Amino acid sequence: MASEDFQRVPSARDREIESVAEFDEVVAGGTLVGYRLQSLDLTDRTFALLATDTAGAVFLGCRMAPDVTAKVRADGALVFPPVPDLPFDPYRGLLYTPDELFDGVDGGYDRTPDARSYAWFQRTRSDGDIFASMLRSIHDDSISDALDEYLAGARVVGVMGGHAMGRGSEEYAGAARLGRTLTRHGYTVATGGGPGAMEAANLGAYAAPFRDAMLGEALELLAGVPSFAPSVSDWARAAFAVRRRHPRGGESVGIPTWFYGHEPPNAFASHIGKYFANATREDGLLARSTAGVVFLPGAAGTVQEIFDNATPNYYGSRGAPTPMVLVNRVHWTEHLPLWPLLQALAKERPMAARIALVDSVDEAPQALTRLGA
Repeated sequence: MASEDFQRVPSARDREIESVAEFDEVVAGGTLVGYRLQSLDLTDRTFALLATDTAGAVFLGCRMAPDVTAKVRADGALVFPPVPDLPFDPYRGLLYTPDELFDGVDGGYDRTPDARSYAWFQRTRSDGDIFASMLRSIHDDSISDALDEYLAGARVVGVMGGHAMGRGSEEYAGAARLGRTLTRHGYTVATGGGPGAMEAANLGAYAAPFRDAMLGEALELLAGVPSFAPSVSDWARAAFAVRRRHPRGGESVGIPTWFYGHEPPNAFASHIGKYFANATREDGLLARSTAGVVFLPGAAGTVQEIFDNATPNYYGSRGAPTPMVLVNRVHWTEHLPLWPLLQALAKERPMAARIALVDSVDEAPQALTRLGA
């Protein structure tokens, strides 16, 4: 098919196919014209592909029999073949799960897909290889697309805070209560997906469907391994022990990065959008927190996130400003006196009515409601 014919494929018919079940449903309609198929094993769908028009389709990392590959290319489809020997799938259509990233952790964290992807990133990010750079970009764009699909229509509240917040601390327990309360009020909790405050908020969301005592039990179990240092393996195994004891917990999102690969993702976010590019990850996390952001005490990283969030609220570049709730008055007025500056920025602007400072984490949900979340 000529290139001009490919461009005339009606965009309204373009649709992503991200599972074999969806493939079967679409093929039953008689055509794959204009569809985009992401990372599917179609080796058992040879007859269907040979019998179906695939003009204008795009096959991203799909596994197919050689004669099928030749046929769909002859139809005019574009075929991006799977990339061998990668520890990750650059064309993936869905977000990660904790079980996927931590597969094999019983034999040691270094064997997991998460650790192997970080090792690959460490090897390739400094050698200037354009192919590796392209693969990272394709992967991260696929993750962004999957996040947008999963969060469509959700009321997302971001919870930001330091990675150093230890299991067993009152601060960790407070962040977990926050995640639980937000989830029970119908919000989708989104965090940076790592340890500390991020893990605690995702844990709280996971605990939301259970009786209140479950969270106390989980906190007690996790306190036995307070940090991911010195052993990520032990830290992760403790989280999975909680999940086995209390399966089918509540959903939440974690958005970590291999840029900080020494910090593992936490196992309590049900859906994980892990990125190679940290800047894309940070901006995307805040942009998707459409119902507001709660900032727990933190250091430089949390300060950066506050101003990354404040800037579009100040200029209105993402529309109406979204709520910002800072937790712990002493921390944000004395230890890191950011609150007065935020107030000065917001003065006489619409964002002035969308910022709040509260003393305790338990006040944050009410503050969000007061600010119009």
